[in-house]
Amino acid sequence: MDFTLILVVIVLVSGLIYGLDILYFKNRRGDSEPGIIIDYSRSFFPVLFLVLLLRSFLFEPFQIPSGSMLPTLKIGDFILVNKFDYGLRLPVLGKTIYEVGQPSRGDVMVFKYPEDPNINFIKRVVGIPGDTVEYRNKVVYVNGAMQTLTSVVPDGSLVVPPLTEEASEQLGGREHRIWRRMTQGRDFPPIQIPEGQYFVMGDNRDNSNDSRVWGFVDDSLIVGRAFAVWMHWEKLLSVPSFTDVRIIR
Repeated sequence: MDFTLILVVIVLVSGLIYGLDILYFKNRRGDSEPGIIIDYSRSFFPVLFLVLLLRSFLFEPFQIPSGSMLPTLKIGDFILVNKFDYGLRLPVLGKTIYEVGQPSRGDVMVFKYPEDPNINFIKRVVGIPGDTVEYRNKVVYVNGAMQTLTSVVPDGSLVVPPLTEEASEQLGGREHRIWRRMTQGRDFPPIQIPEGQYFVMGDNRDNSNDSRVWGFVDDSLIVGRAFAVWMHWEKLLSVPSFTDVRIIR
């Protein structure tokens, strides 16, 4: 079950009990101590309500479970997601109640997987509403223009798989690194992105389950923009590392 939904239910129930205690039960019991349920509700409701506000409208942490965003994000990276950049959205429903901004080309975006909204995905925004996107010979084309791609020497922080090239890509005026295998890949014919939809791809271009497979991301599924890595913890029995704190490009 969705953690946000569970949190919303707990906040509503504890808030209702807390409110009834203030309006009704407190006067009836006089000087006697409140029951354990009322006591817990009074203690936890303010904290849980604050957590819900922060997670829903400002920032939310996520862990990277796969290598589809290598070399930008590693398995075990813990990231922070800005939920305000794309507008204030109602928890669970995802409906925008206050417009702030829209995803841009090159953003690293967290969203609910279109085929199973209980799962969160993270990919890079390649195309926005109205764009025509094509992926041909390992190169992204947006509105007919080839996005600049330059081979680079890996910095040594990751082991690059055999037959894989690391390259610098310019997308939406932003530079970031990608991996692409030097073998035949999956081309994608030109397709125009409908209103309210986004085309996303992983930076590990030949090892990513993305819009080339299951289509567009609807605006209602957007969670927020990933902007920082604050910790790395790949395995449960390993020691968390804070030496690679960085801004996500």
